[in-house]
Amino acid sequence: MDKLDLAKINKSYYTAPTYPQLVAFELISYVTIARQGDPNGTVFAHATEALYTLAYSVKGICKKEGRDFTVAKLEGLWWVDGERTAMEVPSCEWNWKLMIRVPDYVTMEMVESARQIASLNKKEMVTLSQVHYETLHEGKCVQMLHVGPYSTEQETVKCIEIFMHENRLKPYGRHHEIYLSDPRKVEPLKMKTILRHPVQTV
Repeated sequence: MDKLDLAKINKSYYTAPTYPQLVAFELISYVTIARQGDPNGTVFAHATEALYTLAYSVKGICKKEGRDFTVAKLEGLWWVDGERTAMEVPSCEWNWKLMIRVPDYVTMEMVESARQIASLNKKEMVTLSQVHYETLHEGKCVQMLHVGPYSTEQETVKCIEIFMHENRLKPYGRHHEIYLSDPRKVEPLKMKTILRHPVQTV
């Protein structure tokens, strides 16, 4: 049985150059969990664990049906309340939605079944109840590969903002990140993260 690998069949989604690039995406399905807090804190860690637990439970259901797939990379949408930028707000007040893309054949019903199975095996993981099936249509986006630690992402964000200005585009939606590297295995200077932002014409 062949295993579906979304990163291989959706290369434009999981790759980006080290300069701003205009792309477009259709409606995409995910499992998600939204919370607020420091990305280095326990709330973020527990949310990530719950999200992966449910994603692997969905994978288990699909595998039994003969439609196995590789669990995709972790992603995140980031925003802050009000008119301030993220750099003006303490990290404990950052809002985020963690996401893992799932194949088109995954349904809300599958996710609910996966939650029930996972909850039986992980009764102590109360955050499983906060993971949801969701679709997102970002449409036209500007994206760029950031190489280096998360703390220097603002340099790449600035490049994206300049590109938007030069091409008469403006932000339309939430800052989107795709984590291509595992920070537990890759040193900060070599970390790779796709930074993406939905846009519309001014």
